[in-house]
Amino acid sequence: MSNIKLDFKNSKIVSRQIMKYAERVEEIHKELHEDAKDENKFVGWLELPSEYDKKEFEKIKKCAKKIRKDSEVLLVIGIGGSYLGARAVIESLTHTFYNALDKEQRKSPQILYAGNNISGAYLNDLMDLIGDKDLSINVISKSGTTTEPAIAFRIFREYLENKYGIKEARKRIYVTTDSEKGALKTLADTEKYETFVIPNNIGGRYSVLTAVGLLPIAVAGINIDDLMAGAKIAQDKYNDQNLKYNECYQYAVARNVLYSNYKNLEILVTYEPKMHYLIEWWKQLFGESEGKEGKGIFPAGAEFTTDLHSLGQYLQEGRKNIFETVINVVEPLSNLKIRADEDDLDGLNYLEGKTLDFINKKAMQGTIEAHVDGDVPNILINMDRLDAKTIGHLLYFFELACAVSGKILEVDPFNQPGVEKYKKNMFKLLKKAIY
Repeated sequence: MSNIKLDFKNSKIVSRQIMKYAERVEEIHKELHEDAKDENKFVGWLELPSEYDKKEFEKIKKCAKKIRKDSEVLLVIGIGGSYLGARAVIESLTHTFYNALDKEQRKSPQILYAGNNISGAYLNDLMDLIGDKDLSINVISKSGTTTEPAIAFRIFREYLENKYGIKEARKRIYVTTDSEKGALKTLADTEKYETFVIPNNIGGRYSVLTAVGLLPIAVAGINIDDLMAGAKIAQDKYNDQNLKYNECYQYAVARNVLYSNYKNLEILVTYEPKMHYLIEWWKQLFGESEGKEGKGIFPAGAEFTTDLHSLGQYLQEGRKNIFETVINVVEPLSNLKIRADEDDLDGLNYLEGKTLDFINKKAMQGTIEAHVDGDVPNILINMDRLDAKTIGHLLYFFELACAVSGKILEVDPFNQPGVEKYKKNMFKLLKKAIY
């Protein structure tokens, strides 16, 4: 069974500060569960681990099996929530150098990404990397007109049709989009592409446990049944309106307590490089959900110990508007021991017999103590291990905490009105006709 446990002892928050929010949290809990029943709200993710479409879930596994059989590369085309969740899970749960392994070692297609930038150099280099390898595409977009993925899909659709011919290319394009409308849905219906649905009541940044994330994750060889089982554990565990017993709600409240004390920048920290894109997914989830109406905690991320050699000085002695949330993986996936060296020129013999995980955790402990002494409060999230169940649990934990935290801030955690501003300016500069 997966498990996640929070530790607030270094947060500089006492229990009574959290419990002051008990009544408000109870109201939010009821509101979210009521909204989950409304198809016009964006709270479908709340009951997704128990209410997901079982028929589509089996179709995802069937198509993933086909892609794994006939393709050396799956190209995931999407931006923001359309690819970050899948990439977070894949990179957390596969070999650190997954895409660089020989296909015999990897046993699954390479998973590559496009449509998350507008760089010609990136796309040309990507085509060089793909070369002559057999390719399938999963394009993910609610509308099909979001600029970055639309450009990438136009280019790679042509690439696929030139390589295989139109008829065979159609069998290698998998579309995840709206169930009824939009440019991509229209194209998919016309070309008879295999399609998956982005539920109307789930926004992009909350969509990782839908086909948006599950198809690429399954292609990578990750057990999506376990992923959903972990999310279901979290759904059950945090379905308690009593703040005293709900650590997910306690985390949401703790963030707001710190925010009220002028700690308006949160750094999510990992000591495990595999979790780099988990942090990127978390940054979008919280940044797009809370940054509104002149409010919000700015979400940043760091990988320690690496970033201690670039950010450590600032964290220790810079502005005191920061707090850290540290993810600690309790059981390492693998380990190494330090052996004695006769010359000991590097002075490391004092570590003889100790594992890298032991040393890494002592670095974490020492860093937390130093930062707390430097007025950087720390919240510790202990997760049992890096496996599909625990990652599914963690994803749901953060989604629910984000929704509750946004409600406490009195902003709508499910819209993103500010995102449209840059697009309007860009379209104006590009002289796009707006109707």
